[in-house]
Amino acid sequence: MEQLDKVGFLDIQIDPSLDLFEEIELLKKEKNAIVLAHYYQEPDIQDVADYIGDSLGLAQKAVSTDAEMIVFAGVHFMAETAKILNPDKKVLLPDLKAGCSLSDSCPPHLFKAFKEKHPDHLVISYINCSAGIKGLSDIICTSSNAQLIVESLPKDQKIIFAPDKNLGGYINKKTGRDMLLWNGACMVHEIFSHEKITKLKHRHPGAKLIAHPECEEIVLSLADFIGSTTQLLKYAEKDKNQTFIVATEAGILHKMQQIAPNKTFIAAPPDNACACNDCPHMKRNTLEKLYLCMKYEQPEILMDEETRLAAKKPIDRMLELSAQLGLGS
Repeated sequence: MEQLDKVGFLDIQIDPSLDLFEEIELLKKEKNAIVLAHYYQEPDIQDVADYIGDSLGLAQKAVSTDAEMIVFAGVHFMAETAKILNPDKKVLLPDLKAGCSLSDSCPPHLFKAFKEKHPDHLVISYINCSAGIKGLSDIICTSSNAQLIVESLPKDQKIIFAPDKNLGGYINKKTGRDMLLWNGACMVHEIFSHEKITKLKHRHPGAKLIAHPECEEIVLSLADFIGSTTQLLKYAEKDKNQTFIVATEAGILHKMQQIAPNKTFIAAPPDNACACNDCPHMKRNTLEKLYLCMKYEQPEILMDEETRLAAKKPIDRMLELSAQLGLGS
């Protein structure tokens, strides 16, 4: 039988004549499975997914699905979140090495020590973190609901915000708070070049720059609109402008082009030699890995119950607050 390793698939040859889109659809029906995908996935995976969303929408969909198997085309913390919310369902991730630089920047043992130095602070953690960090948090947030969640708390409430210093700094500026920020960041959103974006705006004087709040403040200062992935999509679709420079992971351009085919979307240039702004972790997932993952039902996300329950509490609080604040996906 074909060999499988702990993080993915080895030595498995896929028949090149197979229509993987058709095969994945058959496997969905056969196994009562749902494929959830983030906007940063490659176009083929987005096209075969049952639901595409940002972190909040994906968490909400993971809660509401009736499927027996959840196949998460994203990164590890996203699949972990689905497992936290669905302990009795099988949760699969096409490639277990699909991690997250932001999540990795906040090791639980170091954060625990940091938290213990500030016992009077409530902890709000961005969902882009490990189950261990979620278990040390009071409330989880996403980029689409972070501001409203912070504003829902008393103004004198002391807050630690983790792990993203750029998102936390942006929320501080928007709310007038002085949250204590963990020094973490996303490698993709930190590579955008202020100089190159400025030159690009000069070459496209009518273009609007739209940016994710994980970007550095110097980039956000140039933006015409700042929002989560879903908010960026809605803005690009509804705004009358015809050309947009997009400062977030380039995978989102596929969906933008689908919803607004007559508009022009330009990926914001990064400050690196390859001129690419793809997340290497997100792009570890491929259509082939997705097919093999569903066929063999591996790799599976597993979690001990103590960790799961600790991580679930702040996620539940986020979902409750999101419902109260009228936040959809």
